[in-house]
Amino acid sequence: MNKAQLVEAIADKLGGRQQAAEAVDAVLDAMVRAVVAGERVSVTGFGSFEKVERPARYARNPQTGERVRVKKTSVPRFRAGQGFKDLVSGSKKLPRGGEVAVKKAPKGSLQVAAKKAAAKKAAAKKAAPAAKKAAAKKAPAKAAAAKKAPAKAAAKKVTAKKAAAKKAPAKKAPARKTTAKKTTARKR
Repeated sequence: MNKAQLVEAIADKLGGRQQAAEAVDAVLDAMVRAVVAGERVSVTGFGSFEKVERPARYARNPQTGERVRVKKTSVPRFRAGQGFKDLVSGSKKLPRGGEVAVKKAPKGSLQVAAKKAAAKKAAAKKAAPAAKKAAAKKAPAKAAAAKKAPAKAAAKKVTAKKAAAKKAPAKKAPARKTTAKKTTARKR
């Protein structure tokens, strides 16, 4: 189903195609703007959209086997809600045409969810300075562990180099020239 088909599917419920198109555009615009801003968009019974940071990494060019640097980036992630998962898996049956498949949020839950989100953000801000102080105190213990790590890292580098050597593309051997024989071809 594409956007035009979605508009057609809800047009009769909203009183016309124009109102349905405006409603779909408004909902999608609000969701995109919230995710771009780093907020989590949760639709009860359907799922949630969120912005996820991918760190910089190294990848391999599949044609040459060359190691390529990939920059860090942000991508949207969707996680299906339990009600949606149950409908897709078949553990729950899809309601008949007149009923809504994704149940509406209970009254008052929207305000409660907003308060919980605000409380989580406040708690995260308070916990961040405390975490930095705790990390500073634990630094000597990490230094001792770091001394042991180089041996493991060196072993991993050696195995990675061996794996890279094995993954190199195979070269074709030149065709051998042979004298033609006068025999009949066999069917195989």
